[in-house]
Amino acid sequence: MASQPTLNERAQRLADYVASQAAALRVQVHTTPAGARLIDCGVKTLGGLQAGLHLARVCLAGQAEVALAPGDVAGVPCPLVQVASDQPATACMASQYAGWQISVGKYFAMGSGPMRAAWGKEPLFDDLEPGRERPPVAVGCLEARKLPDDAVIDYLANALALPAAKLTLLIAPASSLAGTLQVVARSLETALHKLHELKFNLRQVVSGFGCAPLPPVAKNELEAIGRTNDAILYGGRVNLWVDADDEHLAAIGAKTPASASPDYGAPFQAIFERYAGDFYKIDPLLFSPAEVVFHNLRSGRSHVFGRLRPDILQRSFFP
Repeated sequence: MASQPTLNERAQRLADYVASQAAALRVQVHTTPAGARLIDCGVKTLGGLQAGLHLARVCLAGQAEVALAPGDVAGVPCPLVQVASDQPATACMASQYAGWQISVGKYFAMGSGPMRAAWGKEPLFDDLEPGRERPPVAVGCLEARKLPDDAVIDYLANALALPAAKLTLLIAPASSLAGTLQVVARSLETALHKLHELKFNLRQVVSGFGCAPLPPVAKNELEAIGRTNDAILYGGRVNLWVDADDEHLAAIGAKTPASASPDYGAPFQAIFERYAGDFYKIDPLLFSPAEVVFHNLRSGRSHVFGRLRPDILQRSFFP
């Protein structure tokens, strides 16, 4: 019986398609001196909606569907970014979660995608099954304003124990159309990460669906970080199909939405400035969707928590 492809191999196939459609997707493909493949989705190129959808799918290693749907924010037409998965913990936590802070010299990027499973240094992989892997290739997504230089490629190749020629990186800043979309495609991921922080067994989550409004592209990274976070904190809606105890869901569910955090209630940029730009002083339990619904397959009951805040979204998106 043939073995199943790794997350990185699945993502590699998707990245190959993106590279083959570079002109249509308005992305640029580069090969570094060491042989790594870079796919620029919004740093020095325009990118677009389709580039963002493909970027999100690569980040999820093909274990979730990503699509756009009609929506609105305070009466203003605004597309929704939808994510659906029957492998939610694998797609979102083993692959999509931006758990690798890549800092080399003056270069900094938030690293996500299945290369994290090859790196395997994050403690959360102790709770995932399957989790860490030793793939023949590695694929990652970088949220960054610049393309990685040779020193970054060397660092990643060493960390992943792979030749640089086996490495594919897709890069976009949050202040680009593709970058904005791929960040907002994390509504389901933020719900699962919050549950993991609350010590909920993610193996009990059978399937998941999330959506959040796609904000206008911001003029700089600070505004982009604010708008993309607001999209999820105040506009994200997640449905989780779980096999669990109703009493446990009732107790943990109240702590799951963003509104459970004392930092909730203001546009994210204002919260960020309140803490003098120190991201790590913000309550980590703030980062979750506005609404979370648990559908219990064991009992047939549903549990609804949280609320939307279109007033805050309007202030953030349309100042």
